[in-house]
Amino acid sequence: MKTKNISVNILTVSDRSFKGDREDKSGPTIIDFLKENDFLIHDYQIVPDEIDQIVNILSKWAEEKIPLIFTTGGTGFAPRDITPEATLAIIEKETPGISEYLRYKSFQITPHATLSRAVSGIKNRSLIINLPGSPKAARECLEFLLPVLPHAIELLLEDPGSEKNH
Repeated sequence: MKTKNISVNILTVSDRSFKGDREDKSGPTIIDFLKENDFLIHDYQIVPDEIDQIVNILSKWAEEKIPLIFTTGGTGFAPRDITPEATLAIIEKETPGISEYLRYKSFQITPHATLSRAVSGIKNRSLIINLPGSPKAARECLEFLLPVLPHAIELLLEDPGSEKNH
């Protein structure tokens, strides 16, 4: 599976960007990177750091079976950073290898990566990955993930009853 076949949704979690007090730079950075690598952008939204709103959108997108969903923001230590909790509330399976790999590779760039609480997991046939709120860090994480995403999505979408698996 090539990346040009993969539909992606992006959710920016930021009180200030939602209110219009600060321009969202992470969401557009993610979109630009994904477009450069032939992913299909299906939807992009900004929500405040409110667990119910994050859960509702992620659940809706997973019900729509969007194969790949990225969040950006809300993964740190600040009191309102609750993106990992919202993600954990809806996923059926964690994918700790992805989260650990992103922290490991990011730590090679900055020790601040140890402050990330980002998680990733599967809901229905959607892979949900929390990315940092920093545009630079979000792009770096996408660069780290790019080689494995097509295979991950192929495995996720594979039909267990197909002839290929017998």
